[in-house]
Amino acid sequence: MPNDPAPRISQQNGVTVIELGPEFENLDEHVLEAIREPVLESASTADPPRVVLDLSHTRFFGSAFIELLFRAYNRVNEREGGVFALSGLTEYCAEVIAVTHLDRLWKVYPTRAAAVKALSAG
Repeated sequence: MPNDPAPRISQQNGVTVIELGPEFENLDEHVLEAIREPVLESASTADPPRVVLDLSHTRFFGSAFIELLFRAYNRVNEREGGVFALSGLTEYCAEVIAVTHLDRLWKVYPTRAAAVKALSAG
């Protein structure tokens, strides 16, 4: 659909940043359909393969979004030197990531700036 929102994708210090803006407060099925391809494409083509997904505007997501995170992580991780991180998790989203122990699999940073600094350093 032409009016579907899209994530903002940028490069910062050798790190690909996928930012889900205010229009991505609730990641329901319709919104996931709109972001799936750009997120996975960015994860596949990031050069170098260092990706931060900035979720500072996201207040809710469910299992379907976690599946998308796994797919993006796998695309980044399968490449030499691949690093995948999340940043800016709200309290609810951080709790979901912690309860599912995904914070042991993915690097989680309080801000996008902290994530970019950590990933660009190494």
